[in-house]
Amino acid sequence: SGGLMTLLLAGDLGGTKTLLALYRSDGDQLSCVARERYISAEWPHLGPMLQRFLADYNNNGAEVAAGCIAVAGPVRQGRAHITNLPWDLEQSALAADGGLNQLELVNDFAVLVYGLPHLSEEQQVVLQEGEADPQGPIAILGAGTGLGMASGVRLSNGALMTLPSEGGHREFPPRNAEEMLMLGWLRRELQLERLSVERIVSGTGLGLVFLWLLHCGGDQPISDLHQAAMDWHQQAPGTPGRPDLPALVSQRARDGDMLASKAEQIWLGAYGSAAGDLALQTLSTGGLWVGGGTAIKQLERLQSDAFLAPMRCKGRFEDFINKLPVRALVDPDAGLFSAACRARMLAGCLQ
Repeated sequence: SGGLMTLLLAGDLGGTKTLLALYRSDGDQLSCVARERYISAEWPHLGPMLQRFLADYNNNGAEVAAGCIAVAGPVRQGRAHITNLPWDLEQSALAADGGLNQLELVNDFAVLVYGLPHLSEEQQVVLQEGEADPQGPIAILGAGTGLGMASGVRLSNGALMTLPSEGGHREFPPRNAEEMLMLGWLRRELQLERLSVERIVSGTGLGLVFLWLLHCGGDQPISDLHQAAMDWHQQAPGTPGRPDLPALVSQRARDGDMLASKAEQIWLGAYGSAAGDLALQTLSTGGLWVGGGTAIKQLERLQSDAFLAPMRCKGRFEDFINKLPVRALVDPDAGLFSAACRARMLAGCLQ
């Protein structure tokens, strides 16, 4: 188109910070040409932030073909509300603010599906070799603050469609006597009628597993994390000085602490099992990815049997899981990249 490059707007909007970027599309290559980080709460709305970003960075006034903004929350009929921000977002109003023909809001986990087929080798790490069916469904799960899940299917015209999910809120399925005991204790301790998978399989979950082990330790040596665990449990998230128990447990496990290592094994087992369940639920013959905030930090553990054996332990479907390509998504900018991939689809450059 007249020598002017195609520019795409990508965004990743959270309660704390918002990342905005411009990408240039060149065949199957996407390159980031500008990016900025904004403190969300300093802006009355996303519209003015978009306008400022485009004014600052699109200085030669090249046409921005399309945009996609990943948002931390559910999106329904082009509308989203962000937790922790007094903003109501509506995609056609935002498109008008930014002077874009089209702009789409997508949930920040579901958006990753659009990036998966286009990831470079640097953005991912193989956890299990396998044979991918390029037309088959794909799926991703990722433990971070919670447990995100999403899947994608190919439509008959070859276009990829993402399916958001709240599968992390499914009931936690204990796999053995130990997990049954843990489930019972946590339900009583947290006063819950039901315990979701993400209560265990999330950053928070690693802290809770450790807390349970401390409680039922009995004759085990008292851990030097005992006080930190109590403070973490009693103080609300966001309390100044609250210990980051999951990070401490992870660190201690690396140092060879028995109790911390045990907590991590239980956590990884539940995570691996959830990964296998998602693969069965979605029949993700196109591949399964493990992402989320913990993927980079836990990479070695995800490559180990502590994660992979429970993932594969699916009865008569063990063979199915064994043949799946499974990879860890390790690019911290995967959200922006995937939003750019979706913007490129909207602009009609590539499916």
